[in-house]
Amino acid sequence: MAPGVERVLRVLVALALLTDAVVHLRLAPQMQLAAPGGIGGAWMFRLQAIAALVAAGYLLWRGSRLAYLIAAVVLVSVFAAVLVYSFVDVPAIGPVPAMYDPFWYPEKTLSTVVEGLGAVLAVLGWWGSGRSVAAEPPVRAGRRE
Repeated sequence: MAPGVERVLRVLVALALLTDAVVHLRLAPQMQLAAPGGIGGAWMFRLQAIAALVAAGYLLWRGSRLAYLIAAVVLVSVFAAVLVYSFVDVPAIGPVPAMYDPFWYPEKTLSTVVEGLGAVLAVLGWWGSGRSVAAEPPVRAGRRE
């Protein structure tokens, strides 16, 4: 992958993670209502936001295959969770509260679209970053072989 393309891809995935984090932090207080006396959705939303921010920072810092993989895992997991909790009334599982929310409001719609697109871009970045290393011939003593 060309360095310029990789940089743009890295920034787009990081922006998707940042958008995810901001939306989760904004919605966190409302999600505590799912289990007012327990862990509640607020803590889960805050932890998701932290994971997204850490993944974005690591991706911007390193840009490695591992960084893209972490970004993809974070984005795919939250994308899958929002779809499941939107269409399936999952009961509480241990400390995880039931968070069924069939309503689509602007923040939820925005984050879902961005998470899905960001996940696809992160997978492309993971795939492309591995290709660029293998495609380059080795360099010895300042010359290409």
